[in-house]
Amino acid sequence: MKLKEKPKKKQPEKKNKGISEKKSFKEKIKSSFNGKYIKNGSYSMLISVIFIVIFIVLNMIVNALPTKYSEIDVSDQKLFSIGKQTEDFLKKLDKDVTIYQIAQSGAEDETVSKLLKKYEEASDHIKVEKKDPVVNPKFTSEYTDAEVSSNSLIVECGERSKVVDYGEIYESSVDYNTYSYTTTGFDGEGQITSAISYVTSENLPVLYTLDGHGEKDLDASIREDIEKANIEIRSLNLLTEESVPEDTACLMINSPATDISEDEKNAILEYLENGGKAMIFSDYTEESMENFDAVLENYGVERADGIVIEGDAQHYAMQMPYYIVPEVKSAEPVSGFASEGYFVLAPYAQGIRKLDSVRDTVTIDSILTTSDSAYSKVDLNSETLEKTEEDIAGPFDLGVSITETLKDDKQTQIIYYSTANLMDSQINAAVAGGNEQLIMESLNWMCSSDEAETVSIPSKSLQVTALTPTAYDVSFWKICTMGLIPGVFLVIGFCVWLKRRKA
Repeated sequence: MKLKEKPKKKQPEKKNKGISEKKSFKEKIKSSFNGKYIKNGSYSMLISVIFIVIFIVLNMIVNALPTKYSEIDVSDQKLFSIGKQTEDFLKKLDKDVTIYQIAQSGAEDETVSKLLKKYEEASDHIKVEKKDPVVNPKFTSEYTDAEVSSNSLIVECGERSKVVDYGEIYESSVDYNTYSYTTTGFDGEGQITSAISYVTSENLPVLYTLDGHGEKDLDASIREDIEKANIEIRSLNLLTEESVPEDTACLMINSPATDISEDEKNAILEYLENGGKAMIFSDYTEESMENFDAVLENYGVERADGIVIEGDAQHYAMQMPYYIVPEVKSAEPVSGFASEGYFVLAPYAQGIRKLDSVRDTVTIDSILTTSDSAYSKVDLNSETLEKTEEDIAGPFDLGVSITETLKDDKQTQIIYYSTANLMDSQINAAVAGGNEQLIMESLNWMCSSDEAETVSIPSKSLQVTALTPTAYDVSFWKICTMGLIPGVFLVIGFCVWLKRRKA
């Protein structure tokens, strides 16, 4: 008997199965495009595109901005920036000036290039061009016969031009033990501003220094600053000249050791009474100075006997009460300097006192003043610096500006400082160049005119500058470091110990 076979299940055809799977894959793709995946992806892509566009636009805007807004000078000495004095000078500039940077392409000094960019942005009258000596080998010969070193500058305005050598932009010192050079300062701003002032000035001012009475020589750094301000320095002997020359922009009397003669006094007074300008320094001397003092008294001031001793520790330095750190007043000649907050150091100064009887046309303004605790030590042979009955009570002026308004719009201008030690380079270094800037701003005030704008920018030191603190500051920090700070830690330690002991 045969058994019947069970009927086999009908298998689906492979063709139909492939079609079904294919349709299922297409449907998945279609659903992915219509679902949330495409929406999220499109949103992310759109955000990315918007971000890239914003970044590109912002980058274009920043590149179009002047570097003073787009670049921050983080250097300690602000090597890539120009100061307020230069900015004020450039605002008054009304002549077109071209500055050529002589350097091979790709070998430009980056610091100098950035600084020149600041000048170009500060005035529409400044144009900076780079000249490659390889491409233009004869370019510098149009301005000078001397060889021009790489990265030197040529400043031109009309028919006038000046070469600023690269060696003058960077200051250096030599170690004679190793015969190696060290870069100590950057004078880019000072040299460039000086060159612009030179080529745009019609007549340069002349400073005459009185000679023949044992006057002090000008300190080398002060002389360099005066020359950088495009002020010509000439000596004057009134015994032979008999009168102050007509081209005198300012007469300097620098601490004569002996008195001037009667004729010299009359010549100086005649010059001043006709709208002359003078910068006068004096030092203590036991010599009779009747004629010199007569010039000062004619303008309402006199020297106090002796040397000023400062009784307030906040107003003297180096633990020496005759190394005075005076207060700087905002008088017109030094208003810019006073606002910058520099210290001034005036050693061995005499007191300046204003006379009660002075012409109504004369105005006397204080520049440097002592504290109320100051006094003038009359007996310099005394064994003590303490104030005695014969000493003269303060306060005193150590520097004054004197003006007198005359007819025909003329004005006499005098600046008098009662110590020539202000110009000493070592004293100046103790206050980070404060003395030097005070003197130059005073001199620029008198020598500047409509025909010539004198400006002298000090170089920027690349070395650590030691600032001399006052005696008060020294005592304060001694107390803090030796007493207050250790005491705070002792108290904190005791409190912690007591808390743990109770616990």
